[in-house]
Amino acid sequence: MRVAFATDDENETTRAVAAALTEDGHELIRPDASPTWPDLGRFVGQAVIDGRADYGVVMCWTGTGTAIAANKIPGVRAAVAWDPWIARGARLWNDANVLAMSLKRLAPDVAVEVLRAFLETATPDPDEAENIAGIERP
Repeated sequence: MRVAFATDDENETTRAVAAALTEDGHELIRPDASPTWPDLGRFVGQAVIDGRADYGVVMCWTGTGTAIAANKIPGVRAAVAWDPWIARGARLWNDANVLAMSLKRLAPDVAVEVLRAFLETATPDPDEAENIAGIERP
């Protein structure tokens, strides 16, 4: 699977997430430069919408800013997740295509668990189809 990945800072948690993506056999798509977190969020969102990536992962101090920036790209459904249950729910009930995480508040092992829960939940709940379609309406 191709995963667009960007982070506005690097630490133990971001390195663990990048390593897990690689170890799990995913192709990482990263920006060439290190622009601001809004640029990183938009880069990841655009990569998903353009089809260069199947999913996106963004990380900033809280995860919120990069999620907001990614969500400015039409068709992106970025969700902030801090535990595996939230990550699974974002895929199942919201068909999220970008995962946003805090690089400051998540321990490396927890961030990897959240990542894997998100990526391993590939199919949205069919009972949520109408609600998911409603997300796209203004």
